[in-house]
Amino acid sequence: MAKAATKKVASKTVRARNMTFCTLAGSEGATLGVKTDRGIVDVAKAAAIFRAKVPTDIHAVIEGADCAPLGKLIEKTLSDPRGKDAIVAESRARFAPVVPRPEKILCVGLNYRKHAEEAGMAIPPVPILFSKFANALSGHGSKIKLLPKEAAKQFDYEVELVIVMGRKAVNVAEKDALKYVFGYCNGNDLSARDLQMRTSQWMLGKIQDGFAPIGPWLVTADQIPNPNALQVETRVNGKLRQSENTADMIYHCAHIVSYCSRYLTLKPGDIIFTGTPSGVILGYPEKKRVWLKAGDKVTTTIEKLGTLEVTLV
Repeated sequence: MAKAATKKVASKTVRARNMTFCTLAGSEGATLGVKTDRGIVDVAKAAAIFRAKVPTDIHAVIEGADCAPLGKLIEKTLSDPRGKDAIVAESRARFAPVVPRPEKILCVGLNYRKHAEEAGMAIPPVPILFSKFANALSGHGSKIKLLPKEAAKQFDYEVELVIVMGRKAVNVAEKDALKYVFGYCNGNDLSARDLQMRTSQWMLGKIQDGFAPIGPWLVTADQIPNPNALQVETRVNGKLRQSENTADMIYHCAHIVSYCSRYLTLKPGDIIFTGTPSGVILGYPEKKRVWLKAGDKVTTTIEKLGTLEVTLV
């Protein structure tokens, strides 16, 4: 008697949810980290200890790798004594840019009402877009070298909510746009204002090495049901400079994603800086502007996304 045919059931890929990631910098390259109450799990080390097959790169996670085994590995690492060797204290961690290899880095200018007002500029009728490049990426704790004084002098900070795309998006409707987002992180759109304002195109003042720090955390979108209800702040050497809510955005996150997707294909891992609120140095009266300088420590904090700190050298 012939055996009955066995019907194969395709296993369902489990995408990352309710997880907070980072990218750790190490001597053997960057590796995936997962934030827990007991510290950061170095996923590559944990996978080696427990002989687990899991994604060890944030881009694999963003692009849809099955995260069910990853969740089990995190649980095993925290419950098994052997796992302690794969747990790194946050204070000892070295962070790389949380999304180290985006194909595109898009930025939105003048996207907060109060910022447009302080800059003396009209509310833009459509989102103002410009770009940065991979050389500008840096991580939490980075030392960022300023250009020499003969090249630029007017260095400024810009705390920004950063969108990280999780699915290919082409001409998506605004009502559906946030479904294509993997998560959100903290960013600082550092700027050389004298270079930015030299021409009508802002790019030259935005593309210096290290001028796009992002991180330390990448928080999955399910934990941020409304990205336009987050408090954002900047401090320079401990002194508060910016404090606003993302509700003040002129073009909210869903609109930005939808708008960008009309004109180019957004891919998993692409990042979008969504604009900065009021309080930047450029918004001060000219005689009161004290530009950033070597030695300054700039911290940006976004509600639910943590604090990103860099030092200028």
